[in-house]
Amino acid sequence: MKFFADLHIHSKYSRATSSQMDLEGISEMAKLKGIKLMGTGDFTHPIWFATLKENISTIGNGLFMFNNIYFILTCEVSNIYVKNGKLRKIHNIIITPSLDSAEKVADFLSRYGKTESDGRPILSLDSDRMFERIMEIDERNYLIAAHVWTPWFSLFGSKSGFDSIEECFGEHSQKILALETGLSSDPEMNWMWSKIDNFTLVSNSDAHSPANIGREANCFDCEMDYDTITHVIKEGDTDKFLFTIEFFPEEGKYHFDGHRRCDISMHPNEAKSKENICPRCGRPLTIGVLHRVMELSDRDFGYKPEGKIPFKRVVPLIEIIASAVEHGKGTKTVERKYRELISRLGTEFEILLDVEYEDIKKVTDGSIADGILKVRKGEVEVKAGYDGVFGDVSILGSKEEKEQLELF
Repeated sequence: MKFFADLHIHSKYSRATSSQMDLEGISEMAKLKGIKLMGTGDFTHPIWFATLKENISTIGNGLFMFNNIYFILTCEVSNIYVKNGKLRKIHNIIITPSLDSAEKVADFLSRYGKTESDGRPILSLDSDRMFERIMEIDERNYLIAAHVWTPWFSLFGSKSGFDSIEECFGEHSQKILALETGLSSDPEMNWMWSKIDNFTLVSNSDAHSPANIGREANCFDCEMDYDTITHVIKEGDTDKFLFTIEFFPEEGKYHFDGHRRCDISMHPNEAKSKENICPRCGRPLTIGVLHRVMELSDRDFGYKPEGKIPFKRVVPLIEIIASAVEHGKGTKTVERKYRELISRLGTEFEILLDVEYEDIKKVTDGSIADGILKVRKGEVEVKAGYDGVFGDVSILGSKEEKEQLELF
């Protein structure tokens, strides 16, 4: 069974998250995107967990069902603690196969933070100790290190992370299910560092609103059950884990180095030449993902180790439409055209990846079809994101450029 999965999202009980991130909103958007398996997110939050218990149906294989979408019990936690004399701020994703196990995990974690205050709770708990305990609760529980390169809250983050997996997780390092690349990096960047070759790379949306579900995802061809899926991920089985869906990493909001207050963005090489100091205010730059990858890497960009999961870069369909019709992503015009395309051609992933260009052109504006084709070919320009500012993707060029092209 071939299907897409997005294992890392948040419910409406997480901070800065849409009120539409409830089971109805999540499942309906998953259908539009073409995603069969969704993470629940936030199972540590008491109200969200009660909602899950009341509404999702257990299907007996570690997965659940709501509105014809499969769900897997997941949560993200923020571990903040001191280790080896340094303050660490690490985000981790926990995956569990049963409501009983989830409840026990939530009870344990509630001793170290206020799980009722945020769907992604802040815990004064060492990542290693937490991982050890959740494995004791249930040997089928797993941990994915979240968006591993993000500067402020991640395993390898420049601000508070570690220089190796072993430094963080010790003897439990090899038991980690996977590393999540995050929006500001992709597998090709991660392949530059040989020390993580033994770990599977996954990609998820970390969505805080329905529209962002599936902006990164995973494509599997295996049985739809908990043990099979976790085994395929752990082993990096390229026959059953087909590929990941990736942002263009430059679009992520921490790709380049920079200083948002001063509107300063720069490539790592330029930042190094300035000793990583903002040329306007004299304060340290926020060191981005590309810089950190280059700092730890021992290979050139473009190297691909054997046996690695392939990936496909996409731009969300709503962004392509917005660029083509020159309206904002949240406008009724863009939403209407998005829904029309889905109703006539299939799910978003089918349209972005599989539907023939000529078939797209028959049912919509030629500029939208052209935009989809350009993304497939990688013919886009991206102004890199930095210090919390998302990058900007240019698919069809500026209005002036389009007008010039129309003359020929």
